[in-house]
Amino acid sequence: MAVRFAYISPDGEEGYPGTLKVAVAMALTDANELRIDYTAVSDKPTPLNLTNHSYFNLYGEGDILGHELMLAADHYTPSDAHLIPTGEIRAVEGTPLDFTARQPIGSRIAQVGNEESGYDHNYVINNGGEELVLAARVYEPRTGRGMEVRTTEPGVQFYTANYLDGSLTGKRGIVYRRQHGFCLETQHFPDSINKPNFPSTVLRPGETYRQTTVYQFGVE
Repeated sequence: MAVRFAYISPDGEEGYPGTLKVAVAMALTDANELRIDYTAVSDKPTPLNLTNHSYFNLYGEGDILGHELMLAADHYTPSDAHLIPTGEIRAVEGTPLDFTARQPIGSRIAQVGNEESGYDHNYVINNGGEELVLAARVYEPRTGRGMEVRTTEPGVQFYTANYLDGSLTGKRGIVYRRQHGFCLETQHFPDSINKPNFPSTVLRPGETYRQTTVYQFGVE
């Protein structure tokens, strides 16, 4: 089962140069995967950094602090008070951002230090940016449900729904509040266009932007 979406962004839309033709194909596979394939072309050099901002809760309701997370990332990109990367690439070792071994999301969330007391950080995926590689694994111990994320992108933004305020109601009348979901947004690093040491996000005429991300679900 699959669906394909396409969009043409005209030259100058939202200030971006070039007519951008983009397509996203989303497929459900027999291996319990949600596979997302992105392609795009442009007639002028233009920055392009596409991602998927789906929220997940493997329990189905309540907070996600008991979910156990492993990120295949030894480094992250620190940000300023406005969540704009500084340009540094820093090791996660010895910090509450270290998920190289599986940890409950809530075990150190109060130590993160931002005003929302939650994660909203871009991680540098080990060996990321070329082939489809492992980015993350998540396990929900009450149900045994698990999720694995693989991607061709160099980074993944881990976000713990710090701004959900109870105004959204989902299935069975469940109200979604702060930290009632998490996102694993595969991407190039934020603000790469202004950080020459980050992988480039510029798409040039004659090139084709390609990205694949796979979310696979199972039970342990």
